[in-house]
Amino acid sequence: MVTLNWLIPLALGFLPAIAWLIFFLLEDRIHPEPKKMVLKVFIAGILSAAAAAAIQIILQDTAFTRFNIQDTSKSSFLILSFIEEFVKFAAVYVAVKGSKYLDEPVDYMIYMITGALGFSAIENTLFLLQKNSNIIFEIIVLRAVGATLLHALASGFVGFYWAKRKLLFGLIIAVFLHAGFNYLIFKFSMAPVYATAILIFASFFIFYDFDIIKEDDGKG
Repeated sequence: MVTLNWLIPLALGFLPAIAWLIFFLLEDRIHPEPKKMVLKVFIAGILSAAAAAAIQIILQDTAFTRFNIQDTSKSSFLILSFIEEFVKFAAVYVAVKGSKYLDEPVDYMIYMITGALGFSAIENTLFLLQKNSNIIFEIIVLRAVGATLLHALASGFVGFYWAKRKLLFGLIIAVFLHAGFNYLIFKFSMAPVYATAILIFASFFIFYDFDIIKEDDGKG
């Protein structure tokens, strides 16, 4: 029973991340990334979740207390979102730095999304472990079209602007998208509707960015 209490949240936590990963990998069908690199970056994303959580806890126990920053304030949402987005980028950067498989502009987006989905997979699992098992399936469906997709889209923007040598701009977009989503979820009773609408809107830009980046690949 104890094993099932871990295995079910683990399986369900990874399921939406793997599903979205397969979906986004189809964007690079012409020159797909090696499975070993995809796995390496996915694992790097998983590890980055632990690093981000540790940094957030330390920051909340020190700087937030010192400067009287409330966990529910807008500045808190921005700071915590920045930590997650930067740590995800740092993990992917370390995983792919110097790799011969980082040779096309679209690779930056694919690897960033892959790392983000690794991050989201373990985040989903830990979230589910804290919830009532009777509503676990309902929760994972909501997270599949919410937090999991959010991580993929936010990191997709980072990947696009990283390839364009405008990394800071990509991080800014990712942080505001992430913080805005989380703030809506916290603030409003109709948040799932508003937040999902934002993700749908962001998705159009991500797929447009994929088209642009693949055109750059063709020119190269």
